[in-house]
Amino acid sequence: MIAWEPKNDLHRYLQAARDALLWKLDGLSEYEIRRPLTPTGTNLLGLVKHLAGVEAGYFGETFGRPFGEPLPWMEDDAEDNADMWATADESRDDIVGLYRRVWQHADSTIAALALDATGRVRWWPDERNEVTLHQILVHVIAETNRHAGHADIVRELIDGEAGMRDGNLNLPSGDQEWWESYRNRLEQTARQAGQN
Repeated sequence: MIAWEPKNDLHRYLQAARDALLWKLDGLSEYEIRRPLTPTGTNLLGLVKHLAGVEAGYFGETFGRPFGEPLPWMEDDAEDNADMWATADESRDDIVGLYRRVWQHADSTIAALALDATGRVRWWPDERNEVTLHQILVHVIAETNRHAGHADIVRELIDGEAGMRDGNLNLPSGDQEWWESYRNRLEQTARQAGQN
């Protein structure tokens, strides 16, 4: 019988979401990974930068284990949304490298602490800012998957590439003609429903 290891399961889901997010950058130019494709400016490299700050804060400061590099876009006096896009001076390698270093720091926190270890999320309201590592793992898994979902859509808008993760697209294997027919059927259904 296999022993159940809840922390290992949570960590595996976190790593799968991290990997899925970075996979969405593969094969794209600097312009494409920075291109804002929603009215609120959502872009692929910005999502990676944001999640680097998320993990640095939640697995660092929250548990008294601060990440050792400055993240000026996460400071209280930073410009609004400064963590959601990369400046022209911040390369893909800079941001992805930072994210990977933050993973190492977060992973060391995850390994060092028990799931019931407590911390404090300074930026949460007082009535709920006392947390456990378990709560933070669930919170960061949810946030990372949410942003990986954003990345799915942004990547599809850039070049039509879609799928859940490398090696498992989790999509029907239809060709371009099948997908166009499918999308047209959905559009017709939406129009028909809209007339009722």
